[in-house]
Amino acid sequence: MSGDWYIIANAHAGSSKTIGLWEKAQKEIDAHGIGYKIVRTAHKGHARELAREAVALGWRKLLAVGGDGSIHEVLGGVLEGCADTGADPAEFTLGVAPIGSGNDWIKSFGLSDDAFKVIPLMAVKATGGEDVVRVEFGGEGSHSWMANGAGTGFDAHVCERVNRQKEAGLRSKMIYLDALMHTIFHIKAIRVRVTGDGEERFCGECYSIAVGNGKYSGGGMRQVPLAEPDDGLIDVLVVPKAKLSKLVAEVPRLFGGTIYESALALSFRCRELRIEPLDEASRDIVEVDGEIEGRLPVSVSLDGRRLNVLSAKAPSSQSVAQ
Repeated sequence: MSGDWYIIANAHAGSSKTIGLWEKAQKEIDAHGIGYKIVRTAHKGHARELAREAVALGWRKLLAVGGDGSIHEVLGGVLEGCADTGADPAEFTLGVAPIGSGNDWIKSFGLSDDAFKVIPLMAVKATGGEDVVRVEFGGEGSHSWMANGAGTGFDAHVCERVNRQKEAGLRSKMIYLDALMHTIFHIKAIRVRVTGDGEERFCGECYSIAVGNGKYSGGGMRQVPLAEPDDGLIDVLVVPKAKLSKLVAEVPRLFGGTIYESALALSFRCRELRIEPLDEASRDIVEVDGEIEGRLPVSVSLDGRRLNVLSAKAPSSQSVAQ
């Protein structure tokens, strides 16, 4: 069982067309001689439940059929399963057969958005490493796990608008650009204190804070373009309050991967991040992997563990692949 794949298919990801393509991909998996069991989700949060159960049953390779939300749920389920059983995350390999509308997580591992291209990687055990990142909401006593990125302010409100459009049945990548531009013209500054590894890095009014384990977010934006998922560091971007006209002029940097060079932004790296609101009105929403999961204050930290992920990149010296 541990050598086979437990495949969790999100019945609500992508469109009926992409789900039909995945059914064809199953025949390709059979052709490669890959052993697997496939289960389908019935509701939001079900992928997390299924992944947690799979860990208890002894599965060690899990593939999410979906998008960024799917891998977020599966990762959370695996790590909760590790807490239940005492298993080491290094025993596990995670992957995505992308059929979602926002396939950002896979880009950090050199993967395309073609679900068929992930199948040969499953067969040859092509893996890289990813740091385990924990997100804790101090005001609510809850926690989550970050596969790709998190944020508050502008970053979170873009995700919130994207999610509303998805719930309305829209799946085009243009919804990310729409959410980006809408939020730019409607966002309000929040007053926060930002601490990295115990050192105050920012205190005052800002429009956005983005946190990344992966480079990409929002359908291809690179708010933390220097992020690497296995470098033992969290990348952070703070956008202090500034004139709207100046901020709009910086938008191309988000897609060009040069936002860290902007005089209007603050970028840094750390192992533990803390974001605290300075007043009640600044207890803004927080997104984790595109899902709104809580409000400030929030702590984001590496816990020192790492797991394996399917990757088209050459393995680094830090990979935990077996």
